[in-house]
Amino acid sequence: MIGVNKVILIGNLGKDPEIVMFDNVKKASFPLATTEQYKNHDGIKVDETEWHNIVCWRGLADVADKFLRKSMQVYIEGKLKSRQWEDKDGNKRRTVEVVAENFKILTRNYTSQNTTTNSFHSPSSTSVLDEFSTDEFSIDTDSNLADIASDDLKFRTNKDLPF
Repeated sequence: MIGVNKVILIGNLGKDPEIVMFDNVKKASFPLATTEQYKNHDGIKVDETEWHNIVCWRGLADVADKFLRKSMQVYIEGKLKSRQWEDKDGNKRRTVEVVAENFKILTRNYTSQNTTTNSFHSPSSTSVLDEFSTDEFSIDTDSNLADIASDDLKFRTNKDLPF
């Protein structure tokens, strides 16, 4: 029988992506907070926040490194992956991560967030981002980003999103 391993999250970055290189393969990882609201049995609204470990590889890691910053709201599609390792004391550890397959930035007024365009690693990204400083936008990461140069990234507005 065939199974399905698909995760869809909308949340806010808990910190800037952390970048690590493995034999010329880039990995970006960051925590993502999702918050659900519900009413308890007394009728009081309760916010419940869940933290998720997100991992991006290769071309998607390049995009995350250049554009994602702490507190931004993003839509992420990916799959769950668990891994085990031994810590420095020899204890076995286990974690579950969301390996991102694509993401879209949902934050409005991107350049007015807690970061400035000068903090990006690519100087060419500032001219592209200036065009979107007063509107919603997303990065089209649906294609195979490992083969796409950063200058070929496609942007589109999100005004047609249902949420």
